[in-house]
Amino acid sequence: MYGADAAQVYDECYRGRGKDYAAEAASVVELAGSRGSLLDVACGTGAHLAEFARLCAHVQGLELSEDMLAVARERLPGVPLHHGDMRGFELPGRFDVVTCLFSSIGHLSDEAELSAALTAMAGHLAPGGTLVVEPWWFPENFLPGYVAADIVKAGQRTISRVSHSTLDGRYSRVEVHYVVAEPWGIRSFLDVHHITLFERAQYEAAFATAGCAVDYVEGGPSGRGLFIARRR
Repeated sequence: MYGADAAQVYDECYRGRGKDYAAEAASVVELAGSRGSLLDVACGTGAHLAEFARLCAHVQGLELSEDMLAVARERLPGVPLHHGDMRGFELPGRFDVVTCLFSSIGHLSDEAELSAALTAMAGHLAPGGTLVVEPWWFPENFLPGYVAADIVKAGQRTISRVSHSTLDGRYSRVEVHYVVAEPWGIRSFLDVHHITLFERAQYEAAFATAGCAVDYVEGGPSGRGLFIARRR
């Protein structure tokens, strides 16, 4: 889970690395086939949700990190944003589309948690609704030892981000070092994430447990594909 330091620079960093939230949101809405109500699970700082709000009739968000949620609330006044855990949540109402993007699903630790989260998401679908989930890498696609490095300038702030990914059993360990330079000083901090390398079959089994028929679409926003599911 991202802390306060990462939450402050998260959007600037990823936008600077070329992430196009508007194009990704438009693609997801097109795949879902609905511009009605939408719930974004693990909405983070609300960057995708802000774009969904321009495309859909009504949007809401759910996020576990209070630090990320604080950024989202500042960005999206008037949009219902809920503090909650994807592994088990209950919100009033049902939605035409439920999304879980940017591989947030990979932060679940095992198949039981995966099934619980997808069941909770599917339970918030309106009849005929669509669930869109962006997975983390499948085990056969993960590259141990992968290094990424970027320098991003945003206003008076310069951000250096260097990450290193290793294999730790059935998990990927992603260590991210940040250096943030501003006119009033320089600070650095470290984020470490253990992200589960679920197999495609494990995702599909969890969707089946959640009562969904699912298709897998290659590509997706980050090259890791998308699962498009509908409740049976």
